[in-house]
Amino acid sequence: MNKTTMNAGSMNCLLSIAWLIVVLPFAVPVAAQAQSANDRGQPDWSNVRKVIQEQMVARATPSIAVAVARDGKILWEAGFGWADRENRIPATEHTMYYTASITKTFTETALLLLQERKQLDLDRPVNDYLGAAKLSSPAWNPAEATVRRVATHTAGLTTFNPIRPLSMEEMIGRYGVLFWPPGERFDYSNLGAIVLQEVVARVSGQSFGAFLRHEIFWPLGMTHASLGIGRGLERYAARRYNSKDGLQPDREGGVYCSAHDLALFGIFHLKAHLPEQKAILSDTSIDTMQNSTVATSFGKYGFAWSIEEDRYGYRSVLAQGGTDADQAWLRLIPAEGIAVVALSNIGNAPTSQIVDEILSTLLPTYGEQRAKAIAAPRNAPRNAEEQPPAQTFVGKWAGIVRTYRGDIPLTFSVQPSGDVHAKLGSQLGTLLNDVRFRPQQLSGRMAGDLGVDDAGATPYNLHFYLYLRDGALKGAVVTEPSPGLPFWTELKKVAEATSDHKQ
Repeated sequence: MNKTTMNAGSMNCLLSIAWLIVVLPFAVPVAAQAQSANDRGQPDWSNVRKVIQEQMVARATPSIAVAVARDGKILWEAGFGWADRENRIPATEHTMYYTASITKTFTETALLLLQERKQLDLDRPVNDYLGAAKLSSPAWNPAEATVRRVATHTAGLTTFNPIRPLSMEEMIGRYGVLFWPPGERFDYSNLGAIVLQEVVARVSGQSFGAFLRHEIFWPLGMTHASLGIGRGLERYAARRYNSKDGLQPDREGGVYCSAHDLALFGIFHLKAHLPEQKAILSDTSIDTMQNSTVATSFGKYGFAWSIEEDRYGYRSVLAQGGTDADQAWLRLIPAEGIAVVALSNIGNAPTSQIVDEILSTLLPTYGEQRAKAIAAPRNAPRNAEEQPPAQTFVGKWAGIVRTYRGDIPLTFSVQPSGDVHAKLGSQLGTLLNDVRFRPQQLSGRMAGDLGVDDAGATPYNLHFYLYLRDGALKGAVVTEPSPGLPFWTELKKVAEATSDHKQ
């Protein structure tokens, strides 16, 4: 606890001054030392710099790095603030940040590369490329979980965010469960991405990190990119910060990359064909990644690219990742040959806003439509009307939650009022909270303990996502908020005693 007698206003003022002192000395990009952007006929980035500086102060952001490319040329790149706050190491365009889910875009670039070499077929079952541990399901056919469906998050996998390290065999064996029929719906799954990394390694005969290095990073001129923090690159890596808990440990298993190198990756996916870059993929495969899409609640999703057909007047292709200590954005505007990168070493950084500011500077139409959207009055969101349970839900249900330690008995009693009484194993009965009834769907939360080591010692909730199929409720229960581990759940309706039943 901060034992100070200063009032909140005074403290905020001093913090703002302190952050200005920290940030501003490093806010001028190296490119500006030679001559101004206007002298070179380049866009005026002064407003973008202003937004970055103001937002960094307002959010106590350690650092942000940006890069902008158009028609195969980097127009502007810069680092702001501290890559390492404790040791006063400034951020530059070559500082390497953890890119979180942008790693998926590298992984799926690797998949298309292997397909072009005829070492892999996107429409074969992903299990054909795995070892002893394979995807499984109590209800659906794993052979229908193809590489393509895993890549587009439609294979039937669901949430997966562990807190303790697991071997590949443990991860796939315990959590590689198809909870939904393959091909039925989009359900974003980090486990699917991990499975694909294993596929790349097994098919190529190299470790996943070595394949990225030899077949993607170096051929594209990406010298400040690696899986994890590569040997010899330690001094370039940004330290990671959480706005609540401060300094966080380095991450393994995902790509670290600089703003400069991520812009080079974007240039390649814009099909710019730079002479210094090897054509690791054909234009046809690049189109496959961006155009072979599935429908989602937020638009369309291709091979690790989120697609917006109309973002302020332009088609946008986005790769984005983040944690509570990282933000990474790579947005492409293919029709204009533009790639914009924004990276940060804290989770609440305004990277999306910065990318929009940059695009507004480059594209007047984008800026005008964005300004109109910001100024437009917004209707207050309406709470969805609570739907009473359909008669098919009302009654008593009995079944199990299946974990790697065994099955745990579970019962639901669904009341006509919509209340759901739940009992897990020998634990005390409770009510489901946040119950939602939709056509053929039931969801809700409760406190509970599944008795699995992977969930850690911190109490967690259980979030049920169940669908009515063939007279049974089938689906997943996910531990939350952390970790996010899914377990198969299935309940069948218990027949009610008839009125003439003799006591």
